[in-house]
Amino acid sequence: MGAPAPRLAAGSDASYHQVVPSSGERVEVELRDQLVNLGSATLGESGAIAAMPGLRAMWRGAAVAGPAFTVECAPGDNLGVHVGVAKAPAGSVLAVSVTGRLQRGYWGEVLTVAAKSAGVAALVIDGTVRDLDAIERRRFPVFARGTALPGASKNGPGSVGKRIVIGDAIVRPGDWLVGDADGVVVVPQEKLDECYEAARQRATKEAVMFEHLEKGSTTVQLLGLDPASIEVERGDPESVAR
Repeated sequence: MGAPAPRLAAGSDASYHQVVPSSGERVEVELRDQLVNLGSATLGESGAIAAMPGLRAMWRGAAVAGPAFTVECAPGDNLGVHVGVAKAPAGSVLAVSVTGRLQRGYWGEVLTVAAKSAGVAALVIDGTVRDLDAIERRRFPVFARGTALPGASKNGPGSVGKRIVIGDAIVRPGDWLVGDADGVVVVPQEKLDECYEAARQRATKEAVMFEHLEKGSTTVQLLGLDPASIEVERGDPESVAR
């Protein structure tokens, strides 16, 4: 990839919360944009780790890339989230692990306003949230398991800045999270350059494949697939590749 890819905070595009950089950070903002453009699916095929099945964007068009600031909450309690918003570095993605599976609105419009004011780029939580219309109106990217109306208590315990687990993925402070319509992936910080380069090469290869497909080639041909095990009602198996 030539010079090592720069590493810093979360994305800035019309479709997700914009963090305005200083002139010295513009190259790093370009990296965030590039990761968002590559997308979670391509990155997931290139070394990133899928965070959790069912973790999805809470509004259409939400997308983000940036380093994680981690929070862990007790069941039904979001005191750790409030502390996390207050402590998170500007441009980071708040990554929240909720122990247990109580259905609570761990996040809503109040925390959204607080997070945007603090420069937090997005929320990724393996729990539930509320106030979706307000969150979308404020264009703050939130990725969650779903919605819940009851509010959360604010008593603790919890933690910030420690290693957490979201679904099947370990998330450490500084690991990168990339979220979009397909879900959320985790890129370990020490593998960011490697994963980015692999994803970039995959995207380039797929762009060439799209050109061939538009000219009439089939995926069977381009991927070198063997259709012999597929029963075809009429004709012979070779007709699949035509």
